[in-house]
Amino acid sequence: MTLAAFASYMLTGLAGASSLFLVAAGLSLIFGVTRVVNFAHGSFFMLGLYLAVTLAGVFGRTPLGFWGAVVCASLAVGAIGVVVERLILRPLYAAPELLQLLATFAVVLIVKDAALWIWGPEDLLGPRAPGLSSAVPVLGRSIPEYDLLLIALGPLVMAGLWLLLTRTRFGRLIRAATEDREMTAALGIDQARLFTLVFALGSALAGLGGALQLPREPANLSLDLSIVADAFVVVVLGGLGSLPGAFLASLLIAELKAFCIGLGFSKATLVIEFLVMAVVLVFRPHGLLGRPDPPARATEAEAGEPIPPLVWIPVALALAFPLLAGGYAVILAIDIVILALFAASLRWLIGPAGLVSFGHAAFFGLGAYAAAIAALKLGWPMAAALAAAPLVAAFGAFAFGLVAVRLSGVYLAMLSLAFAQIVWSLAFQWDALTGGSNGLVGIWPAAAVADKTRYYALVLGLAIAAWLLLGRIERGRLGYAIRAARDSQLRAEALGFDVPALRRIALVISGAVAGLAGGLFVYSKGSLSPETLAIPRSVDGLVMVLLGGLASPLGPLLGAGLFTWLQDEAARRIEFWRALVGFVILALVLFAPRGLAGLLRRPRA
Repeated sequence: MTLAAFASYMLTGLAGASSLFLVAAGLSLIFGVTRVVNFAHGSFFMLGLYLAVTLAGVFGRTPLGFWGAVVCASLAVGAIGVVVERLILRPLYAAPELLQLLATFAVVLIVKDAALWIWGPEDLLGPRAPGLSSAVPVLGRSIPEYDLLLIALGPLVMAGLWLLLTRTRFGRLIRAATEDREMTAALGIDQARLFTLVFALGSALAGLGGALQLPREPANLSLDLSIVADAFVVVVLGGLGSLPGAFLASLLIAELKAFCIGLGFSKATLVIEFLVMAVVLVFRPHGLLGRPDPPARATEAEAGEPIPPLVWIPVALALAFPLLAGGYAVILAIDIVILALFAASLRWLIGPAGLVSFGHAAFFGLGAYAAAIAALKLGWPMAAALAAAPLVAAFGAFAFGLVAVRLSGVYLAMLSLAFAQIVWSLAFQWDALTGGSNGLVGIWPAAAVADKTRYYALVLGLAIAAWLLLGRIERGRLGYAIRAARDSQLRAEALGFDVPALRRIALVISGAVAGLAGGLFVYSKGSLSPETLAIPRSVDGLVMVLLGGLASPLGPLLGAGLFTWLQDEAARRIEFWRALVGFVILALVLFAPRGLAGLLRRPRA
């Protein structure tokens, strides 16, 4: 590699780092003060770019018009952030973090359809920056002038934020709330106003990061999820709530990506950031410059009374109905039961075990690929292939647990996301074994269960067996030991429990059940692609668990039923179906925070 090439890759990485830091800085500020894992932060980035494109067309192609569009777009996104914080997040600050995450996911769905309604499905190209449309020669390579501006902008924003945090009263309040929110409240500080201002600042930074992409990339509807994954990686890698850590992590990730592309390893960019994050978290569990995150609020895995027995009668009738109805009802029921089984495995991990996973689709996908490869490549019968699915997924969960049990909270969740992304990358690129991006086709059930009604009976029987097994474990000695490790690690260790081993066991059980769901899924569809274990699948699992409610084993079934039915019915009948799903999720989060299962509980005397 020549010096000119090295300089070119370095400068390209620095430009990308500045853009990434703007988004990550806002996310880090919001989490540091409010403790909200803001899944909608990528939506603010996307809105910033869309608004900048529109405003640049209104203001004209002049320097004042271009930079006026950038500034106004970021301010407008900050104002949108204020609305989101006041109407949606403010009632949820005392709720468990996962409910806040679910609410921000609903915002993602609503914003995506709002952008589709306003700007349409086509990509929108913005103008070049006036006076910065040419390139500057650096050691024989041409570097865009606009990239040089971005390189300077990142440190300037970092310096401005540092001055804000260290030289102003507002900044001191932010640092105080980051250190100890309860103490700031005890001192009489108006936390509601502080949270609103911080959320506005963080949202405006995300909007600025998006608006500055005006000459670099088109505005499109997929930007939200792609940028929020990168921002989460940077924030967690640098250390939650640490702006210097976010700046350092942005440089590291952007440079690694730039050099991978420049050296011809473009496929490595699919996974390099997640691999780096995984390695760092193994050796530094709180990121490069982070400190231990505050203890999470307890889940409601055991709150309230059990579901009244009479409730199970309509549930049993609903599960039996597709056997009589046939047709499309059976196909939809198969999907619901399989996804309910997947959600049940995640509910077991989050509830009784207290381990939050953002990458649970990895185990679902491992089971699916194990069954598909066993059937197509090895010629195994369906029964043997289905048996391989939970075994392979359990092995993957065990391997993940060897390095993950030392972590907790958001750090554990992000390490699970990294693991899922690494597994997805392997499935996407290993053409000889997995079929790569084309996937695998021709995986059909055995003749005895080829009929959809019979296959539904098989799926339902295996799912009920798995649910009963999970319930038996949860109510047995092992389940009590796992919950003891969840509730108080120090007390459990004092009583002689091996807490890391208990957490690994919980992961293995959860992974095996998720793998079984994956094996049943691939036989129901007849084909398989890497999207089976992509990030959206993990998000869907979280949504189904939280919609149904963590408090009851019935929750995953109710959540999967509502979410799958809503997606199916709304997508076929309503153009902006995502927004409808988002509003339903918001209604449940705000007015039924215990989920659908919580609505069925007897009121306490």
